[in-house]
Amino acid sequence: MQTTRYQHKGLRSLTQTLLVIGLTALFVMAASAQNNVFDPTTMSVEDLMNMQVTSVSKRTQKVADAAAAVYVITQEDIRRSGATNIPEALRLAPGIQVARIDENKWAISSRGFNGRFADKLLVLIDGRSVYTPLFSGVYWNVQDVMLEDVDRIEVIRGPGATLWGANAVNGVINIITKSAKSTQAGLATAGGGNELRGFSNLRYGGTVNQNAYYRAYAKYFNVGSSSDPLGRNGTDNWDALRGGFRGDWNPTGPDSITLQGDMYRSHYGELLTIPQLNAPYSSTFPNAGAISGGNILGRWAHDFGNSSTSLQVYFDHTNISENSLFADHQNIIDIDFQHSFHLTDSQAVIWGAGYRSIGDDNQSSFTVSLQPTHSMLNLFSGFAQDEISLFDKRVQLTIGSKLEHNDFTGLEVEPNARVLWNVTPNQSVWTAVSRAVRTPALTERGLQLVSAVIPPGGPGNPTPFAAEADVYGSKQFQSEDLLAYEVGYRVQVSNNMSADIATFYNNYTHLRSAEEGAPFVQTDPAPLHLVVPFVASNKMHGGTYGAEVFTEYKIIPRWKMAASYSYLQMDILKDTTSTDPTPDNPNMSSPRHQFYVRSSLDVFRHLEHDLTVRYVDNLPGLSIPNYYSVDTHFSYALPRSFELSIGSQNLLNHQHLEFVPDFINISPTQVKRSIYGSITWHSE
Repeated sequence: MQTTRYQHKGLRSLTQTLLVIGLTALFVMAASAQNNVFDPTTMSVEDLMNMQVTSVSKRTQKVADAAAAVYVITQEDIRRSGATNIPEALRLAPGIQVARIDENKWAISSRGFNGRFADKLLVLIDGRSVYTPLFSGVYWNVQDVMLEDVDRIEVIRGPGATLWGANAVNGVINIITKSAKSTQAGLATAGGGNELRGFSNLRYGGTVNQNAYYRAYAKYFNVGSSSDPLGRNGTDNWDALRGGFRGDWNPTGPDSITLQGDMYRSHYGELLTIPQLNAPYSSTFPNAGAISGGNILGRWAHDFGNSSTSLQVYFDHTNISENSLFADHQNIIDIDFQHSFHLTDSQAVIWGAGYRSIGDDNQSSFTVSLQPTHSMLNLFSGFAQDEISLFDKRVQLTIGSKLEHNDFTGLEVEPNARVLWNVTPNQSVWTAVSRAVRTPALTERGLQLVSAVIPPGGPGNPTPFAAEADVYGSKQFQSEDLLAYEVGYRVQVSNNMSADIATFYNNYTHLRSAEEGAPFVQTDPAPLHLVVPFVASNKMHGGTYGAEVFTEYKIIPRWKMAASYSYLQMDILKDTTSTDPTPDNPNMSSPRHQFYVRSSLDVFRHLEHDLTVRYVDNLPGLSIPNYYSVDTHFSYALPRSFELSIGSQNLLNHQHLEFVPDFINISPTQVKRSIYGSITWHSE
């Protein structure tokens, strides 16, 4: 009854909020009719459909011509939304599941299988892969950029393995920053709030000569701790300091060179529970973690007229230390070459080759250990893709494949075929069939995780000894396979309205399971105890299907509305030979229904207002109820190149949970109502 009362209260608040939006809309429409004010900086719907993207085919093409479920989060979207980090910005993309675990950890995925260690989404920053070989996923509290320098975030839902390789299974996110030429002069931002207590950004750009540009930046933020479901201090405070540079040399000839790099250090907290072999058999305490590292990337491109080549090399160094738990040090060297050319006016070919070297050193604890403690991995890859235009360029056929060799499973082949049909100049239909693999991570081969200790004589342990439930990696663990089928439709109804629909069916085989092994007695560490092993295997399979809808409507020149809805159904089953004790559809950790409605309004000449209403369905496997969230953001342009910004999040709820962590037992914390403000200065 209490839950129902809260839901009704939330619905009443939502209704009131929508009513305010409607009344505001009527006022602005009336004012616009009288003043007929037009904001030339606002992009039209047609402009958005013609926006250029590169992540779908590794060449520049319009969103409307991409045979994939692609969405672009623009710099204007990020600025107006008031997002303060990349995960918050990703909430703008249809079909992406974003859930906050605590103040410094997120679960982010595309089309299911969400979790802190989600492993089927490839993330890149300026073409640099940022996944960790530990679990084939992303440490989201490591990935940070100065949001003012982001040009766009290209989000592909569905496989991208043919071009981007293993782990681009359910999607690709490519964060693309602006060129140094586009970020000249100075910028300074300072602000804070009740959760994001303080932050500051500094950036300066200049020229070496008429063809060479540079920029340098530094940023810092501090996030306060929240509370866990029991009302305890979650000790999940977080602070980070980051700096970097970018230089672009673009002479009048056919060559261009980019050099960029970053350095960072971060400290964060968490409320950690670890098992122990003596009573009370577990311990909960505030734990501290630290992350530091840096990267440097160089890219050279040459244009031959009818063809072009590029060579990209980067080095990435990461140090991760979780006191009382685990420490890891990674060095990654990546070399990527690609060549594109036109065979004819209607046929374009792109091919490339790559090499990646991964060095990993780790230090273990009683709870988490990884063998061997030192690893050197090598990855070789090559790809080719042919795009053919047919029937006076109304039909585009794309076929290609990636060949990838890794040290765990050997050669992997990841082909795809895509067709786009321009039914009319304003509408198109596309379909695709793709194979993608998710190759094993270091933890799936060599992990030992003490998941829990069961007291002697307790439920599930009739022995006089404590029983240790351990998760083990396995040398026999193989790649997870996906065969994906997609169909999409785009239409530009008018200059003011467009719609994008994507549907999919994914068939998975060899999904990860944890098979129960034979118990054994262990004396080291003392005292004598029973070990019940669960070994990583590939004995799950199944299918997922769903749809994602996005529409945008410019009601008047100064007011734009956008809406998105996504549906996801997961049917994941254990093989008949599996002894995995977990139920089918493990965790049920991705919402079946999600939607948002977003309003972007230029209230007056210098005042902008954005409001987003989001709904996320319940997560029954995690006992997380559904929730609504209302976020709002105001920005006002002040004289002398200053801009004032005020944002608030989660207005409908005092606090709510969004996710529960997996594998590592940290306490999730509540997402609370928050407000923050900032002031930004741009030099002329």
